[in-house]
Amino acid sequence: MVVHFPLALVASASLFLLAARLLRDERRAATLATVGTWNLCVGAVAALFALVTGLAAVVDLHVGAAAHQAISVHLKWAIFTTVALVLLAVWRGAGSAQDSRPSPVFLMALLAATAALLVTGYRGGQNVYRYGIGVHGAASAVHSGELGGLRASRAAALSSSRTSLR
Repeated sequence: MVVHFPLALVASASLFLLAARLLRDERRAATLATVGTWNLCVGAVAALFALVTGLAAVVDLHVGAAAHQAISVHLKWAIFTTVALVLLAVWRGAGSAQDSRPSPVFLMALLAATAALLVTGYRGGQNVYRYGIGVHGAASAVHSGELGGLRASRAAALSSSRTSLR
């Protein structure tokens, strides 16, 4: 649940700040800029929280080599993205008035960080759905690094339990 807050907040911040830049109506642009600034700042804090909870979850995780590699790549993306979002939040939150239109350079950096966040989220989803990482009881069972190995071990367990019932 924690990882969805930065995704939603940063994606909406990007849209609001882009709209604030493009709109001609000063009053609406100022409102969108303020909302976008707040979403970005809260999204950056949420990204920090997600990173910390992710690091805590990895500490006692025992997985196969392929899953370990996938976690490592996801972690590198998460660290890079979180640092970028925190720097952008400081730039926007402390560097300019919250209701001012964002600069084109800031928007380009924000869109790049948003893209990096989407890649990070995708890789995290791959860790869950491909390797079973973070799924209760499944992460420790994935020693082969593939979900197919998990399915095979479950099938073998089911077969042995059927045999013992006969």
